[in-house]
Amino acid sequence: MFWFAILIICVALAFDFLNGFHDAANSIATVVSTRVLSPRVAVIWAAFFNFVAAFTFGTAVANTVGKGMIDLKHVNLYVILAGLFGAIFWNLLTWLFGLPISSSHALIGGYAGAAVAKAGWGAIIVGGWTKTLLFIFLSPLIGLVVAAALMIAVYWIFRHAAPFQVDKHFRKLQLLSAAAYSFGHGTNDAQKTMGIIASVLYTAGILERFFIPFWVVLMAHAAIGLGTLAGGWRIVKTMGMKITKLRPVGGFCAETAAAISILGAALAGIPVSTTHTIAGGIMGVGSVQRFTAVHWGVARTIVWAWILTIPISGAFAALCFWLLQHFQPAA
Repeated sequence: MFWFAILIICVALAFDFLNGFHDAANSIATVVSTRVLSPRVAVIWAAFFNFVAAFTFGTAVANTVGKGMIDLKHVNLYVILAGLFGAIFWNLLTWLFGLPISSSHALIGGYAGAAVAKAGWGAIIVGGWTKTLLFIFLSPLIGLVVAAALMIAVYWIFRHAAPFQVDKHFRKLQLLSAAAYSFGHGTNDAQKTMGIIASVLYTAGILERFFIPFWVVLMAHAAIGLGTLAGGWRIVKTMGMKITKLRPVGGFCAETAAAISILGAALAGIPVSTTHTIAGGIMGVGSVQRFTAVHWGVARTIVWAWILTIPISGAFAALCFWLLQHFQPAA
């Protein structure tokens, strides 16, 4: 049991690495597409702030994912392992197609799918899912509205300034907005893996009660930071160039809007999608410039990938759980 739990923790950390790898595009796409930083410097910048987020904002999201969405009395180690397989499958598949989906929703979808395969729909804690499902729709809208509002405010404040002067100022400011977004990304996304690891430790009897040890916090942030450092370059082009053309002022507004939304959700313990939020921010910036500046066909493809994330990762996780049962009885 102990070594099986260690194996699953390693798989969870592999997912966390892939989360950073897949979502690196979200952290660096705007700052790279506006040429404020080179790709290599950008991922180092983002990975650093992914990690330092370990020392702030607590573990509210981790507790929600770990014990607030699935009833732990219906969970065993095979459920958790199958859930991770479902999330990893969808992450890798969408990375191959360059689609920026939510690793967070892939994880909770996989976890839920495996739990339902074991115990039926009674394993789901409905109250824990309400805010999460609501924010699938709200997080991109909040990012869009806040980014659009910031963009309008900037246009008004700098209405008499020459464009090159505005670019000069916002190239520097975008370093701060990129750092804030990466900080928020680390805060929200790493906590989801912490919740899963804590569930493993509790289910295996290593922890007498459910809580998030600080060494788990450090491991999760290190893994997501290393994943960001590796960089998911396929998705950078989609996020930074295909949705709309960005300048430094637009990159600043999109990143700032996303950071505000993500950090607010982290304080409330809501596991939101950082991908949805930054994509909404980019769309908001583009729509202020002019409605046709947003490539809505690309946006529509991304939204479909978002909609399919939870059901597909859940279905694959359920299949994995059934297969695991053939090799060894559920614990």
